[in-house]
Amino acid sequence: MSPRETRLAGAAAITAFAIWGLSPLYFKAVGALPALDIVAHRILWSAALLGAVLIITGRFARLVRTLGDAPVLIRTLLFSGLLNSANWLVFVWAINAGRVLEASLGYFINPLVSVALGALVLGETLRPVQRLAVAIAAGGVALRIWQIGTLPWIALFLAGSFACYGLIRKRTPIDPVGGLFVETLIGLPLALGWFAWQERAGILDWALLGELGLLLPVAGLITAIPLMLFAYGARRLTLSTVGLTQYLAPSLSFALAVWVFDEAIDATRVGAFALIWCALALYSVDLWRASRRRPAASAKLPG
Repeated sequence: MSPRETRLAGAAAITAFAIWGLSPLYFKAVGALPALDIVAHRILWSAALLGAVLIITGRFARLVRTLGDAPVLIRTLLFSGLLNSANWLVFVWAINAGRVLEASLGYFINPLVSVALGALVLGETLRPVQRLAVAIAAGGVALRIWQIGTLPWIALFLAGSFACYGLIRKRTPIDPVGGLFVETLIGLPLALGWFAWQERAGILDWALLGELGLLLPVAGLITAIPLMLFAYGARRLTLSTVGLTQYLAPSLSFALAVWVFDEAIDATRVGAFALIWCALALYSVDLWRASRRRPAASAKLPG
């Protein structure tokens, strides 16, 4: 892969995690909706958006042909879609059960799981500085676990399911839009069934939906766009790099919580974030130095 492609992949991954990190602003805006309704709207509007993109760009027929010629690909996307949907559902369940802190911990553990999968499954190797960065990040996560006092199954499931999702998408030979569209279609019957049940039970709040208006379709944008960018970056970057870059999302959420939502902060939490940010800085500097060495080494080869 050329240096330009690497830079584009890196920019895609960073943009995806930045959108995820800032997404609490959106969920605060639609906070009058129950969490399950928000998830259903994410599925519904994502399917509509992705389907429209495929039709407008003339790629829908090609996607159908690709899936028809590769039944294994359908099974792979079925599994990755189930992983993604399960990740969403467990997260929503945790929020409804009042276990937000436990759920958020999963997204701190997830990058370390991605790094481990990259080494164990894909045979990715880490340079000394990168190993130091991973160790420092692990120290930050361990500090957060110590603060909470337990290692719950919710955090492990969220971390493991999304890390496995990233691994599968990295190894799946399909474009990000088409792959995500197929994955979203898996959850679409559940979303439509949920709305149909609410309507039959007379509990679908049409007045609230009217008040929220155009905010609802935005659910598709903030779901589909970062997932497409993530799939693009995951296929072109090492899983270790994707994993460490993911700390950008909880770091941005941290900034929102402190400076926008006025949530309480303590020294232990600041210390954990400081370690994670230090790890990100080390890893980023090492990647930058390596990218500068590669062109220089290529220039010295005999032509």
